[in-house]
Amino acid sequence: MVEQLDEDERARALDALDEWDYDAARDAITRTLTFADFVEAFGFMTRVALLAEKADHHPEWTNVWNRVDILLTTHDAGGLSHRDIVLAEAIDALVD
Repeated sequence: MVEQLDEDERARALDALDEWDYDAARDAITRTLTFADFVEAFGFMTRVALLAEKADHHPEWTNVWNRVDILLTTHDAGGLSHRDIVLAEAIDALVD
């Protein structure tokens, strides 16, 4: 079973994820990315999908033309878990 992060773990993780915002209502992290066009945005989503499938941890996300909105939380844990942080770091590595 995946464990939800405690307050200290959550605070440390959020400090390290500068580009992500915390959604307290859902105990989730969010990030919006903007690309040059739809093809670039969709290509990014494809790369994330491969990472997510390998990790067996899938984001909630939307795509409108050149924008991708991502929300990460672990439903089985009832909120943020280590799996969300690892996936967020992998996503950051794709765009940084």
